Amino acid sequence: MRAFQVFRGVIFVAIVVYTAAVGTHHGWNLLPVFFADIMAMTWPGQFNFDFMGFLLLSGLWVSWRHQFSAGGLGLGVVAVFV
Repeated sequence: MRAFQVFRGVIFVAIVVYTAAVGTHHGWNLLPVFFADIMAMTWPGQFNFDFMGFLLLSGLWVSWRHQFSAGGLGLGVVAVFV
């Protein structure tokens, strides 16, 4: 279990550093780039489309799991965007 916790910490730090580097060099305006790649029908766009579908399914599942209550719908939105 300790190895998993260390691995999780290393991955988290790596993602934060990578995100900071990309944001610094390319700006923090993700959505136009995200959807432009999808519209260009390239491999990065295919990945973005697949990932967006996964996030939407995740949000739908969380909402369904909470029986589409107000709290469940809120958590579903959080699952998609955070």
